[in-house]
Amino acid sequence: MDLSPDRRVLLKSIGLGAAGIAGISVLSACTGETAHPASQASASLLPVPPGQIEPLLDRAKVTNALAKLDGLVQDAMGQTGLPGMAVAVVYQDEVVYAKGFGVREVGKPERIGPDTVFKLASVSKPLASTVVAGVVGRQLIKWTDPVIESDKGFALKDDYVTRSATFADLMSHQSGLRTASGDLLEDLGFDRSYILSHINQEPLDTFRSSYNYSNFGYTAGGEAAAKAMKMSWEDLADQILFRPLGMSASSYRNSDYEKASDRAAIHVPLGNKQWAAKYHRDADSEAPAGGASSSVRDLAQWLRLQLGNGSFGGKPVIDPTALQTTHVPHAVSGPASSPAARSRFYGLGWNVSYDDQARVQLGHSGAFNLGTATAVAMLPGEQLAIVALTNGRPQGIPEAITAGFLDAAQHGAPTVDWLAFTAGIFKQLDDSEKPKVDYSKLPSNPAPARPNNAYTGTYANSYYGPLVVLDQDGKLALKMGPAGNPTTFPLAHFDADTFSFESMGENGNGLAGALFAGSGGGTAPSVTLDFYDKTGLGTFTRIS
Repeated sequence: MDLSPDRRVLLKSIGLGAAGIAGISVLSACTGETAHPASQASASLLPVPPGQIEPLLDRAKVTNALAKLDGLVQDAMGQTGLPGMAVAVVYQDEVVYAKGFGVREVGKPERIGPDTVFKLASVSKPLASTVVAGVVGRQLIKWTDPVIESDKGFALKDDYVTRSATFADLMSHQSGLRTASGDLLEDLGFDRSYILSHINQEPLDTFRSSYNYSNFGYTAGGEAAAKAMKMSWEDLADQILFRPLGMSASSYRNSDYEKASDRAAIHVPLGNKQWAAKYHRDADSEAPAGGASSSVRDLAQWLRLQLGNGSFGGKPVIDPTALQTTHVPHAVSGPASSPAARSRFYGLGWNVSYDDQARVQLGHSGAFNLGTATAVAMLPGEQLAIVALTNGRPQGIPEAITAGFLDAAQHGAPTVDWLAFTAGIFKQLDDSEKPKVDYSKLPSNPAPARPNNAYTGTYANSYYGPLVVLDQDGKLALKMGPAGNPTTFPLAHFDADTFSFESMGENGNGLAGALFAGSGGGTAPSVTLDFYDKTGLGTFTRIS
């Protein structure tokens, strides 16, 4: 999901990004509802088949909640200054709400509507599992097939895992790839092919008994499904999902987002309710996991498909058994912390949980630190779903809207100040992401550096590729990234053989350190970049 590694770990621990409170799971956790009496009735009296849960909502309750939705959105935007948002609601196979609020870009007059295209970030994942379910339904693959049978180039660090990892393993984050594996390569500009061919250097956690949210593990599953169909991932999504549902504004290509005439720019907060459109975010390399763009009008059609068990407009589109497999728990994403607590689960591209009435809840959040936050939430047994898309850096806003709406549908009005709740969680996450070393605070008496030529030269790294340290008019800089489009990072002296540079991209979190080995005379034999060394791969060895 397109968050910094620390943010992802914490989001997963509380459930916002991949496991639980994305919209509706927060609701059941905080409202303390008791079991509905009808659930205890005899099977012969139930209005639904045995083993299913009787719906507790009706159209009047949903209509009442819809009447409050404008106010929820306007209040959230007023409190935060968020530039824009779009929301859609589906109930009983009908799009009962689709509306835009605010502007596409700060300082420009164009308004957001239900057809405005947003970057989806990790809401791309449940879209992607729908696409792969379409391939499963065509009997070209099974969820339990090893992906290497479809993608001969697939490889992870352990040979057994490489041979055994299935589509379900990868798309439930149980391959053993750790959170953020490959993400820093993406930030540097490497493409999907390079990243997927290098994640076999990433250390693995325990296979199938650990849960680690991994964008590129998920992407590897989607890519293998596309190869089984002998087409690109982007074309596969068009053929299986977007065209059959008439989702003409939806795509897994960044170029399609960029050329859309009605699109929302991405924004970061400047403070005091001010926002700026400072960045671009190209997520093509992780397209199945985070590269989709769409409008709420399009996504409402997809939600109809989800609630319709794979049928759309009365016609089957996705095999219902294959689709239902994405909705059931595959991994324990948040083990219960006490005997009375609930565990949280991850399906295939969906957070899965159960409320006090035993109703299944499905949802997912998406977030780009460079300027996008999204959320989708469903109560399938109630035939009710909501999606909220925003054009601002994650602060818990779409999660507050989806949770607030579903809370109002069940209780007449929100029972929790959802924005305060989710904003507080995101503030904790932001505070947790500060670098371990504050390179902005120089030592009171720093040791001098060696001459520049002790550091300049070329250093090799099998994961990140070569790094070149340059002397530019007496000041050092390092250059790394794809050969055709490397990034240059100016270096500032910190202390002795340690320099600082500004980290970049989706995972950037301020100043980082370049720690050159050796001391005294001679040239440095190696350099370690602490920001790129989170899994022990950040040391570059001099070759010239």
